[in-house]
Amino acid sequence: MIIPIVESQRLTDMFEDGTGPTAAYTDAARARLVMAYEACELADLARAFVPIGEHELNPDGINRSPGTVLADALRVITAAQRFFDATAVFERMSGADWQVIGDALEVSPRTARIRFAMAEAAFRELLSPERVPAAGEAGRLRGYMAREPLEVALDLDDWVLRHEDGDSDLGTTPVSGSLVRRGLRRRASTRP
Repeated sequence: MIIPIVESQRLTDMFEDGTGPTAAYTDAARARLVMAYEACELADLARAFVPIGEHELNPDGINRSPGTVLADALRVITAAQRFFDATAVFERMSGADWQVIGDALEVSPRTARIRFAMAEAAFRELLSPERVPAAGEAGRLRGYMAREPLEVALDLDDWVLRHEDGDSDLGTTPVSGSLVRRGLRRRASTRP
């Protein structure tokens, strides 16, 4: 997504001084943004399986490169697991206890805690102001998303709008417009 230079500089100034809109996002909003990113990644990976490439199949219909489809499918499954973890973290950041999560998954609260406690701890660590990501760290992007949600949300706005598929009531800020900031109350929707 291309942000005009003036707007980009304004956002950069707010990020650097720590007083901009980014500083005010709730942990739950940050977790929801990470979940949105994981959904975007999963959708892009899965969508790549839909078209059949011109040189993908032999003339007899057999896979031209055995094993490649399985390797790509493993990336989709891994992305789905990251999305699943991100949904549980979002639920926890939104106040759900292990009982609620266990009930939703039809497992015991203990099983839910065992399954998702590490993902929650990793997310909380990403939010820690003392934490500095190591160079080349795999979670660097997720840490950036958790700490600086506005820029990522703007990119996801662009992604959603490019992939609307007829959803006409999304507005111009389908991700960034709904992130909740600390201290702001959201009005209850009057829509059914």
